[in-house]
Amino acid sequence: MTRFRAPIALVAVVVALVLQVSLFPHLAWQGVVPNLCLLVVVAAALTINAPSALLLGFAAGVALDLAPPADHVAGRWALALTVVAFLAVRVRQDVRPTAVAVVATVAAASFVGTSIFALTGLLLGDSWSVGELLRVVGIAVVWDVLLTPFVLPPLMRLFGRLDPRLAAA
Repeated sequence: MTRFRAPIALVAVVVALVLQVSLFPHLAWQGVVPNLCLLVVVAAALTINAPSALLLGFAAGVALDLAPPADHVAGRWALALTVVAFLAVRVRQDVRPTAVAVVATVAAASFVGTSIFALTGLLLGDSWSVGELLRVVGIAVVWDVLLTPFVLPPLMRLFGRLDPRLAAA
């Protein structure tokens, strides 16, 4: 089953990306949509091996950077989701992923990932104020935490079935 891990993880990222850029803009809250790609990366990082999770984070970030209507410098989401994958892998190594740990991991990952994306935008010349950045980061965290119970359990079960040794660890 482990040979299907990469293709299934990539399909999960593609489905998340399509939903994120096509359906969720209609549900945007103050212009902010939930980051489904980030949720897929966190689910993978909590259940599959670290190198695969980091690679998936990078691939999901590049896909998010290049998907229309991207209006930013490519590479910002790739960096953010790779760091998110790294942090979630570290959480998995330190604590057993209980429901509370998973929600806390998503909240931290959303905060860190969105902050990295926003701060790199500031460094590269996006014309946002710090107040606007904090508002966007806060809304992104709320969105991602609200979707966690619906997205992470099925994805973690799916990824766990692909590599049962890591799901039990």
